Amino acid sequence: MRRRDFITLLGGAAVWPLAVRAQQAPPVVAVLSNAAPSENQGRALAALRRGLEQSGYADGRNVTVEFYLSDTQRMPSNLAVLVSRRVSVIVTAGNTVALLAKAATRSIPIVFGIGGDPVDLGLVASLARPGGNLTGFTNLNNELEAKRFEILAELVPGAATIAVVLYPGSPISDSKLRELEPAARRLGRQLRVLKAGNEAELEKAFVTAADEHVGALQISTDNFFNSQAERLAVLASRHAVPSISGVRDFATGGGLASYGTNVEGEWRQMGIYAGRILKGEKPADLPVVQSAQFELVLNLKAARALGLTVPLPLLGRADEAIE
Repeated sequence: MRRRDFITLLGGAAVWPLAVRAQQAPPVVAVLSNAAPSENQGRALAALRRGLEQSGYADGRNVTVEFYLSDTQRMPSNLAVLVSRRVSVIVTAGNTVALLAKAATRSIPIVFGIGGDPVDLGLVASLARPGGNLTGFTNLNNELEAKRFEILAELVPGAATIAVVLYPGSPISDSKLRELEPAARRLGRQLRVLKAGNEAELEKAFVTAADEHVGALQISTDNFFNSQAERLAVLASRHAVPSISGVRDFATGGGLASYGTNVEGEWRQMGIYAGRILKGEKPADLPVVQSAQFELVLNLKAARALGLTVPLPLLGRADEAIE
């Protein structure tokens, strides 16, 4: 990833590129995330740029793409700086960041990538006609929580208790539980809820799962968790906890399984929408895109290390099986 892709916001004030202050000729697409830096963010940004290119915009030539990292507490003040600069488009990653961006401006177009229902979250009036200054992409990961739970139960039939790790600051944690609790009852499993809001608490969640002899663990989809996919795979392997995530990088990094959307496809779509807005289209008229493609990745090597046999029907449904 190019060094300029990461501009971290620290303290109460933002550190902005001097070049931007001196030259505002090209439109600026500001990308905001509250996740930790990771390699998959580099792939996401590359996909965003490909989407922009489909609309005729090349980063560094006729558009400037800036990527900003900030914790949630400082996000409102950092958004205020972006609004004062009147950037052309704001692209947000995650439910919380999208909500904060909406609160920050009613005039600057916002393209979001979220895992919840944008209507329920109050981001748009409807999927077909968003109606305001926001539109974007929803990957329906909230609705997929129950499906991931079912896959994990199938992979670990002896797991009487399955834990789920939730991000405490997420605005859709309660709705995730509303999806998971009926699935647990239907499958005759106990649901153990663990919460983690930072890296230390994530590690503690795996320690707790191992100490309590929880049969399996599900990592809920959240922008912060998604950015930690490879690290979470290492923790799952270290503590010998059969686990599933919504991010492909978790399974390819050594975790047992993942089931979710194609993240790079999501970011490419966000780039396409940002480009269309730069050309003059209004977010209010651009329908929210819902993901229609989901992929199941199974790590057979991890299964063997955990003493698990992947059921043949599940193996047949897998989009990828890692040997």
